[in-house]
Amino acid sequence: MNATQPSRPPLHIAPPAQRSVPRTRRQPQQRHQPHQVVATEVGVKLAVNVVLAIAAVSALVKLIPYNLTQQAKLRELTTEVAAVEGRVDQIQTDFNRHFDPRQATSVMQEQTSRIEPGQRPIVWVDPPSSDSSAQ
Repeated sequence: MNATQPSRPPLHIAPPAQRSVPRTRRQPQQRHQPHQVVATEVGVKLAVNVVLAIAAVSALVKLIPYNLTQQAKLRELTTEVAAVEGRVDQIQTDFNRHFDPRQATSVMQEQTSRIEPGQRPIVWVDPPSSDSSAQ
């Protein structure tokens, strides 16, 4: 080979031919027809969806009574909270009144029998009836 000639890739030489052994033909496996495969797939999907639907319905059947009881408890607690809020408002008003320095004397008079020095107690007495004295 000359340096001026382009180099060729080496040729691959095939191994010597072996005797061909006659192969026995396998019988082709019977294939399902395409519509049978699709029908089977649809059937499996339908079965899975039915199982999931049954599971969802059974879960709802169990959850609905629980939800109803929770709503009843919530209504009961809401009415109790409203009643307690009314009591808290009343107590808050009384608290503010008791600690108001301008109303200290009136609160003291309500809670005790003390009277301011300038005041006199008045006691109301029913007059005797004239019918009972005439007899």
